[in-house]
Amino acid sequence: MKVNEEETKFAPTTVERPPRPSWRQLLKTTEGRILLLGIAIALAGLIAMGLVAFWSPETSEMMGAMSFTNLILGTVVAMSIGYTAGYGHSLVIPVNMWVETVVVLLFYPVFVLSMRKLVEFPRLKRYLERTQAAAERHHDKVRRYGIVGLFIFVWFPFWMTGPVVGSVIGYLLGFPAWLTLSVVLAGTFMTMVGWAYLLFSLYTSAAAFGSWAPVLIVGLIILIILAFYWLNWREKNHKLKVSK
Repeated sequence: MKVNEEETKFAPTTVERPPRPSWRQLLKTTEGRILLLGIAIALAGLIAMGLVAFWSPETSEMMGAMSFTNLILGTVVAMSIGYTAGYGHSLVIPVNMWVETVVVLLFYPVFVLSMRKLVEFPRLKRYLERTQAAAERHHDKVRRYGIVGLFIFVWFPFWMTGPVVGSVIGYLLGFPAWLTLSVVLAGTFMTMVGWAYLLFSLYTSAAAFGSWAPVLIVGLIILIILAFYWLNWREKNHKLKVSK
């Protein structure tokens, strides 16, 4: 039986995609080990929070409140809430360090695996794309100074220079994973310590005017951050309209 050459010539060819590695295989990679470490640290913190609840429910609730606020509004607001409630550095700094560490150790491997097309996270797609776009905007600035530039980028308290964006920049620059994470977390922790002493001094001074003063400062900080969010959202919408 002869096969028509014209039919075979124009017949659609199906390209077989290589099978994606299983999660067991992925967890053996560097990114997989980082992801496991992030999960372990997250669980350890939650267990510690549960244990603290046995002897001080109020402290445990504050740990949860700071953790949630950090994820939603950032480190500064989370630390402000802790200091306003009367807690000191021994609680406020470790809790926020824990949150930032977990976020970076979970986000970085998810982003890298997604970029390499090894896994897909449909629900995180938009967030991953926005973070990548933010990192690409600062990519050239950091590249000039290498590791030092990445550290300063994360350490300097400018808008959108957080550890998540910093970890993406480290990946885009081709830095090894553990080097990127070490530099990003070191810069984040130094920034946090600086904010801690500044905020603690501010709230201690404000408390002299009355119990309402620290609460007012927290409110103002939240309003400022929400204003930043709104301006950033408005700028993005304006750019989308212009591009259309």
